Amino acid sequence: MAERLSPFIFFLSSLENDEIYLGNYERFLDVTLTKDNNITTGKIFQSVIEKERKGDYLGKTVQVVPHITDAIKDWIESVSAIPVDGKDGPADVCVIELGGTVGDIESMPFIEALRQLSFSVGQDNFCLVHVSLIPVLGVVGEQKTKPTQHSVRELRALGLTPHLLACRSAQPLLENTKEKLSQFCHVPAANILNIHDVPNIWHVPLLLRNQNAHDAILNQLNLLSIAMPPALQDWTMMAETYDNLTNSVRIAMVGKYVGLTDSYLSVVKALLHACIACSLKPSIDWIAASDLEEDSAKSTPEAHAAAWETLKEGRGGWIKTHAS
Repeated sequence: MAERLSPFIFFLSSLENDEIYLGNYERFLDVTLTKDNNITTGKIFQSVIEKERKGDYLGKTVQVVPHITDAIKDWIESVSAIPVDGKDGPADVCVIELGGTVGDIESMPFIEALRQLSFSVGQDNFCLVHVSLIPVLGVVGEQKTKPTQHSVRELRALGLTPHLLACRSAQPLLENTKEKLSQFCHVPAANILNIHDVPNIWHVPLLLRNQNAHDAILNQLNLLSIAMPPALQDWTMMAETYDNLTNSVRIAMVGKYVGLTDSYLSVVKALLHACIACSLKPSIDWIAASDLEEDSAKSTPEAHAAAWETLKEGRGGWIKTHAS
């Protein structure tokens, strides 16, 4: 089966497989997702084609607007009613991530669908966070805001106005950078979030909390009166624990797709979490399974010897088998 699957997939609890980033959501948010939580252009097109063949459109010409956009909205509204946190009843908030770059032809139907959705549910029920890069060019180190200005301008031309800007950067944003973004992007300075590089991923929620990102989102959605204050004690402990780890443990990872380490991302994350629980940092040695085979001793003796030596030096090992 592995020969017929992309290595970049994630197996869900329902034994379905889908995009690998669904695993990031499950690990980070402690939720249980299904294939329906991942909307793709192919899935939308397939559903529209199936409806057309069943005669649901009564012989009308199928178009991007309204048929494709309606299918996207229907999918979102259907999935948003299904809670993923294990609790009963409908969810209070549905998070929608639209990837890509503003202006890409692939994302245009989705942008139009979200524009229509924002109008139908009302502005008080819709909060748009635009993620953009703030590059630094030249030896002077000036933070450039033009790319973000242009992307926001194009997004507004398509009918969507960001309520918050999430600015990725290597270093914290300067005050004059935030003022310029606020002025030219029509976003309050308090709603411009700086997501700069941090020592580890568990610092990100703390970074957002310290900038009151939760209050800005809750205020836009009129949920301030019912929302609980963020309890991030566990996050703080996890972030600080990882920062202070000094001892490491070598783990030998044997697999077929070691050239594409994301193929084993879920296993790597599981090892990371296990090591943190033991106050250790994992040091992973990737070993191609083919280098351990007897045939490789003749064809590539140096790689064969090095692979076996690395395997023996590891304090722990993990071997992935692939069914034919």
